[in-house]
Parts: sequence; C-alpha cells; structure tokens
Amino acid sequence: MQGLLGLDPLAQAVYSAMLADPTVGVRELAERLGQDEERIRATLDRLVELALLRPSRERSGTLYPVSLVAGMQLLVRRQEAELAAGRDAVAAGRAAAADREPAERLIGLDEVQSGLEVLLAGATVEALSMVPGNAVPTASLEASRNIDDDVVRRVRSRVLYHAAVRKDPNTVAYGRWLAERGTEVRVSPAVTRRLLIVDGRTAMVPIDPDRPSAGALCVREPGLVDQLTALFELIWTDAVPLGNATPEEPAAELSATDRHLLRLLADGLTDDAAGKRLGISARTVRRIMADLMDRLGAESRFEAGVEAARRGWL
Repeated sequence: MQGLLGLDPLAQAVYSAMLADPTVGVRELAERLGQDEERIRATLDRLVELALLRPSRERSGTLYPVSLVAGMQLLVRRQEAELAAGRDAVAAGRAAAADREPAERLIGLDEVQSGLEVLLAGATVEALSMVPGNAVPTASLEASRNIDDDVVRRVRSRVLYHAAVRKDPNTVAYGRWLAERGTEVRVSPAVTRRLLIVDGRTAMVPIDPDRPSAGALCVREPGLVDQLTALFELIWTDAVPLGNATPEEPAAELSATDRHLLRLLADGLTDDAAGKRLGISARTVRRIMADLMDRLGAESRFEAGVEAARRGWL
C-alpha cells in the first residue's frame, strides 16, 4: 500500500525514525518497528534510491536522512516527473492512433466530456478554444474549472468568447479568473461555432452546432486541423482582450434602426447608401452616428465600430 507521496508505511516509519535519531542502526530499527533486519535493509536501499537518505559525511559507512522539507520536495519532483512521463506516453499513443483513425465520433455529453478531459490532459504545447453564445451556463463553467486550471499550468492557453458574453457577469468573472491564471482571453462577434484545438494536432467540433448534446467529432486529419487553426488565428487577430471589463449595457437599448445602421456602415456603405437602405436622409444618418459615437465614447467611426463589436452590438 502506497502512502505519503508514494512511500509505503514501512518506508515512512523508517524515514521518520531516522529523522528523529540519525544514529539509529539497522538492528534497533528492526526492533522498534517489529520487522526483520533484511526488510529494514531493503527499505533503507529504497530510501537511498529516492534520495531521502545519503551517506553520512561524518560517520563513514552509515546513512543520514535528508531534511523533511527537502525530502518532501524531492518526492514531489519525482512524482511530477513520473506524471509528465505518463502524460507524454499518452500523447504518443494518441498520436500513433491518429495515424490510423483520422476522426472519432463522441456521442452524448458524457462521452464528449470524457474525450475533452483526455484530450486536454495530453496537451503539451497549446490549447485553443472558441466558445459561442451570449453566456456560458454556470454549471458548465464550474465543470471546466479544474480542467482549465490544470491546462494553464502546463501549456499556453487561449480562449475566444463571443463578444456578447460581456453582458453576462458570470462569464466575465470566469474569464477574469482564467486570465489571472495565465490564459489569454479575447472576445469577438465572429465566434459563432464551438471549437477546441490541442497542440495543432487534434480538433474537437460539434457534430451538430445547433444541438451540443448530439456529440462531437475529434478530427486528426492534418489538413483539416490546419484549416481550423487558421480560422481561430484569423478571429483571434481581430478580437479584443476581455481585460477588466464589467458587463456592458444590453444591446437591446439600441433601436432597430441604430443596429441596422451600424451593420450597414460596418459593411462599408456610405452615408447616402445606408440612408437609402433605411429610408432616411444622409443628414439623419450622420446625426444618428454622432449620437452612437457619443454613447460609445468614440472619437471616430472606426473607434465606434470597434467598440460596438466589443459590446456585441453588431
């Protein structure tokens, strides 16, 4: 039975006894612990192997215990190395499987969650994700917390949310929590589909974007993964950082005319052309835009467009 950081109970007992009395010998240890001397010697060898005991510099031919703090640090580093080796083995196995199976169907939310956990646990370089929607359900955020915390400790992590999440306090708070831990978080109105890419080798996309519960497709075909990565990078370039923003005023405060005008001007129409589409004069277009720029705190139409996109008004 393994105990503290991989030490079995006897190894713990021997180590503790030697910390208390570094001069104790094999015979006395055997008597104190009710073990035969052969088992004690084997345990001492194991503790030497773990670097918890070292040859004494004062008493030739005897062992001396490493301090408790240093010993625990050694054991932690050893376990971290073993976990890393296991993670690399899993990643290598998955890479080998990718050559045989370019895609895998995960049916139902439970299979998707399990596949997501396995995929992220094997990440060694980077994890990219896009999350659409006006808000992420609180239950989904909490279910992701431990996984996200583990990922950002090991690899670079970038997340894209739809710009509309700025109106949702829970999602904004979660985005800040991610950013505090090192995840790069941006928002963009172009985030309309869910996507996860790990290490530039595997992508996970919904089978049916309109029914997340239907399942997901794990894609390993290099050409397709490259295209999905390029899409992420394209959106990322134009996205804006979540930063320390507070939830924005809802876009519902815009009139239908305001919203339509913003979209027309964002598409490159002139004041005259936009006015004709809306059935209003170019002068009225300029008046509406002046009002919108004031509400957005923008000094130019370009700044107004950027801020409107940031607030999810487009």
